[in-house]
Amino acid sequence: MDKKVPGHVSGVVTPHHLSPALCIVENAGSDGGMSVWGMTTSQRLRKQFEREGLVETVTLAEAIERDGPVVFVRGDVVLDQPIIPTLARRLNLLLLSGDDTSRSVAVATNGKNAEAVEKIFAGENAPDDLHLLVRTPAELDAAFWDKLRKNEVPYALTVTPEKKDAIEWRMFMGTYKGATDFVTKHVWPRPAFYLTRAIAPTSITPNMVTTLSAVMVVLAFWWFWQGQYGLGIIAAWMMTFLDTVDGKLARTTLTASKWGDIFDHGIDLIHPPFWYYAWAVGLAVAGIEWSDSFMWLVLAAIMGGYVVQRIMEGIAIKWLGIEIHIWRPIDTFFRSITARRNPNLVIMTFAVVIGRPDWGLVGVAAWTFICLVIHGLQLVQAFVSKERGKPLETWMKKSRAGQ
Repeated sequence: MDKKVPGHVSGVVTPHHLSPALCIVENAGSDGGMSVWGMTTSQRLRKQFEREGLVETVTLAEAIERDGPVVFVRGDVVLDQPIIPTLARRLNLLLLSGDDTSRSVAVATNGKNAEAVEKIFAGENAPDDLHLLVRTPAELDAAFWDKLRKNEVPYALTVTPEKKDAIEWRMFMGTYKGATDFVTKHVWPRPAFYLTRAIAPTSITPNMVTTLSAVMVVLAFWWFWQGQYGLGIIAAWMMTFLDTVDGKLARTTLTASKWGDIFDHGIDLIHPPFWYYAWAVGLAVAGIEWSDSFMWLVLAAIMGGYVVQRIMEGIAIKWLGIEIHIWRPIDTFFRSITARRNPNLVIMTFAVVIGRPDWGLVGVAAWTFICLVIHGLQLVQAFVSKERGKPLETWMKKSRAGQ
């Protein structure tokens, strides 16, 4: 086997006119029947490769007769999504598992090599005449996942009853964005994991969870409006929790859709200003009098800052070609506490606990202004760096390249 140093996967790129087929090898020591996140490993692999364009599935016997590219995969493995395109587009590539077994889990080669692949999966060394480029997940060019704005080693794991819980946890945590708020990243994962795992095998869909989340948005708005801040805060936190669950359910069960993405992100984008306005109106009901001018000043600071920060993010993407929150480590850290919904809810919850909901709104306004200034400095620094000819690249890619 051609074992080379980590780096670029230089194998042969599959010609565009040859569409690879998928062959799931069920007799490589397993029946492919182990269930993870509501589907068997074989079902999961088929769905993943179908999304990458490999709609044709062949058996080992059929693969032998095929003079063309075939992606052979053990039926008892789970593969991280960033690995799928690499296997689908490369020939002469042998992928080892990312666990301590270093087992051969996938081979992209000519279908005529099916018998040799079957022996490889059974534990034999690959024949030298196959000229296979051997890689572990850590050695693939698949560490940075743009959609989730993160950099981490993708997984390729064999599933056993003893390892199932740990593997499902690894798969679940792999669905988190690299840059997000500290509540989403450090508070919600464990309870969200158990709820997501419980409903994954059921008929409950991510869009159903998002719909319930939308109901919580309306309830929180109503209770804030009525000055019932305790009930409103509970509904608001339930919404943020469900907002975590729906995305994780979609990714772990491979049921993400364009409509679901629009539905989920549309709610996320629109609802916070309405909550702040309802909170301000509810102060009078709670017996706290604000002048109209002061109320609108506070709301203008919060809502204006929210909109301007979103505009800044758009400017960075359009004119700098980078998501500003993943440029440098300090930017990613600041994203975890910046004035967005969850960090703001922490401030508002504390204010309710001490019986001063008015301080909560003022605190959010002050924190929004501070964050606006900091984000403005980030944007200026990024433009200056670009003007000086320094490439704007996420630190996540650079840190991975240095390992």
